[in-house]
Amino acid sequence: MPTIALVDDDRNILTSVSIALEADGFEVRTYSDGASALAALSQSPPDVAVLDIKMPRMDGMEVLRRLRQKSDLPVLFLTSKDEEIDEVLGLRMGADDYIRKPFSQRLLIERIRAVLRRREAQTEGGERAEKDKIMVRGRLSMDPMRHACTWDGEAVTLTVTEFLILQALAQRPGFVKSRDALMDAAYDDQVYVDDRTIDSHIKRIRKKFRAVSEEFTGIETLYGVGYRFREN
Repeated sequence: MPTIALVDDDRNILTSVSIALEADGFEVRTYSDGASALAALSQSPPDVAVLDIKMPRMDGMEVLRRLRQKSDLPVLFLTSKDEEIDEVLGLRMGADDYIRKPFSQRLLIERIRAVLRRREAQTEGGERAEKDKIMVRGRLSMDPMRHACTWDGEAVTLTVTEFLILQALAQRPGFVKSRDALMDAAYDDQVYVDDRTIDSHIKRIRKKFRAVSEEFTGIETLYGVGYRFREN
């Protein structure tokens, strides 16, 4: 039974969404502020965290920032319809997806299931033949089974979505992948995302690698076409 952490200061949302998730077979833990949620998520990580952005004591952005310092826990953001800037910032910080309020509970459940399917598919893919476990492309090494990524031997912590996007690019260095192709690689076909989502993930991936190596230029942008990976 997958465990979902639901973090929101709106008691009505906590109650109604918890009921819907539990009816769909999930175990749900609820938190009404970011500080208490962060402590619990760090001590006993769930399978997916659903975070509201605006919360007392610690907002969702800060919770995500601190989580990403040592965790690749899948995170979905809840945002208001007028928080487009927050959506983009959240994706750049490492959120896997977002959904706008007011939202359909069924849509939220499908988004959660999509993230879980991607995580499961990634794990299953890593359990294939021994020779397929670790992919090495120049200074990049990716181990799907352990969800581990390194650059020049230095660990780079990626979310599920970021890992799948980079993996799709690195599988064929020098070949261009369109945004649509990267969406197909990283997202379930039941989930719609736009170009901005992929661009935000790419920016976040670059930032993480440049924190390890300032001269990182492994991902090239071909404007109007897509992205490609260079072995450098």
